[in-house]
Amino acid sequence: KHKLKTIRQLDILDCNGGDHGQAFATNFNPEINIREVTAPARHWEGGQFVESPAMAKKVEFDFEQVGPKNMYMMYHEELESLAKFLPEMERARFWMTFGDAYITHLTVLQNVGMTRIDPVTYNGVEIVPLQFLKAVLPEPASLGPTTKGKTNIGDIATGEALDGSGEKTFYIKNICDHEAAYEETGNQAVSYTTGVPAMIGAAMMLTGAWRGEGVFNMEEMDPDPFMAMLNEHGLPWTVEELPGPVEF
Repeated sequence: KHKLKTIRQLDILDCNGGDHGQAFATNFNPEINIREVTAPARHWEGGQFVESPAMAKKVEFDFEQVGPKNMYMMYHEELESLAKFLPEMERARFWMTFGDAYITHLTVLQNVGMTRIDPVTYNGVEIVPLQFLKAVLPEPASLGPTTKGKTNIGDIATGEALDGSGEKTFYIKNICDHEAAYEETGNQAVSYTTGVPAMIGAAMMLTGAWRGEGVFNMEEMDPDPFMAMLNEHGLPWTVEELPGPVEF
């Protein structure tokens, strides 16, 4: 709002640099997580959604306080509203980091059919393989005490500068510590970075900072009070100007 008049390109970078000590586990509902990761990737480009195979595009990125991580382009639902309410965007992509061990385990599980969501019959009983897998994986809520490291979540936006100085690129991000999040709430940083913004969204409505008749998306509302509360409630953010648009 205070840096760019329009956004031409947007990349959302979701990095979890934490280690929970498990061979394979998901940080939230395994069924949702695995379905999300194995679904075809979709990104916004040229006025339409473009689909590509799941996990096909990989880029190494050096995340502050985390280090170099492989991130994969994938579909995430916020692209839908961003494309609708920021129609000037030429391209919008979502990226999430995964370690090699996670990818190896997931590939094996896919190859043996354990990520299937259609029922199969076992001993005369219908079961869904992915739901069975969820039952035998570690419960995400149990990972808090053992998770160490940090998350680094942010946006890289390129567009017309608000001050009329031409096209500029800015990187806004938050870094959250798993152990600090657990000490405060009893949950790791993935839960923390999901729950705190939801709480703030509710506060925006309850305090009247966001008002209106009908249904609205966040992109239609004033970001200033929301961003101020992030700073006050454990998710401080920083903004830096980059030399130019990202080239990955």
